[in-house]
Amino acid sequence: MPPRRPVQRATINDVARVAGVSRGTVSRVLNGETYVSDAARTAVEAAVAEVGYVRNAAARNLVTRQSGAIGLIVHEPHSLFLEDPNIGSILLGINAVLSEADYQLVSLVVDSDRDGTRVAAYLTGGYVDGVVIISARENDPIGIAVARSGLPAAFVGHPMDIEGVPYVGIDNRSAARAVTERLMATGRQRIGMIAAGLDRDSGQDRLAGFTDALGDRFDPRLVVEVPLFAHSSGIAGMRELLTHDDRVDGVFASSDAIAAGALDAMRDVGLSAPGDIGVVGFDDSAWARRTQPPLSTVHQPADLLGRRAAELVLAQIEGRTVEAEGSFLETSIVWRDSA
Repeated sequence: MPPRRPVQRATINDVARVAGVSRGTVSRVLNGETYVSDAARTAVEAAVAEVGYVRNAAARNLVTRQSGAIGLIVHEPHSLFLEDPNIGSILLGINAVLSEADYQLVSLVVDSDRDGTRVAAYLTGGYVDGVVIISARENDPIGIAVARSGLPAAFVGHPMDIEGVPYVGIDNRSAARAVTERLMATGRQRIGMIAAGLDRDSGQDRLAGFTDALGDRFDPRLVVEVPLFAHSSGIAGMRELLTHDDRVDGVFASSDAIAAGALDAMRDVGLSAPGDIGVVGFDDSAWARRTQPPLSTVHQPADLLGRRAAELVLAQIEGRTVEAEGSFLETSIVWRDSA
């Protein structure tokens, strides 16, 4: 087949010619101005439909200095972006708020240093009016660039080295402490943790909460660090934990995906939950309900986190005062059969 040629876009001149009016009259109708006769308005509207005219968004943006788009930055590998239902719930929450405000959501996944450079340039190029950032790490160049630029922004979670940008999150430390204490109350004596995301606040705080709960019983040899909140990390982490101490009878996994991987690794060596090892996770995502047995976990309101973050960005765009300090949403323990 021959190469396809781009379709010639109808112009405002085409609308004016078909309607039999001036370009100025067409412009006034398109801009919703009132001092246009009913006959002219009817003729322009009919001509727009006839020629298939669509307003040039780029030209409009030059005039209004707004793009009508909000960027969503996700600092995770592409595979995890697709695997993690928590990210999906946050994204849907953001999109619901932006859709009501007639804004377009632009998703940008940062999987490498090259991605970071490209995305940072994109954000400062005027292509978006604001940005929501998920999973920002310490020393994150994108988060730092956004903070310095003054672009309306909000974090889901709180990068420890960036101030002055609003954020919404949960109290990961107290939630991790609570679910670990619940696991201890079942009589487990050797409790380990598969800890992920230690380069960000959520991972650090969940490890701190686990440590708080165990107190004098905390054994650093029973903490296995893994890089990602991923199912594969749970498999690898559980295998390593069992090599460190085969007497482990309880595990706190720092996400549901990790817990699901841990359960699979246990099954491979003939161990079961809760009989041999009690397992708890974190998120109350779709992973928690699809594991066998169903997973005890911490419920966090992922959809509401996304909604609140989007509202913070829109408030800044509209010029409303927004507190730089973060807001924290409530969590709860959901106890199922895995522990």
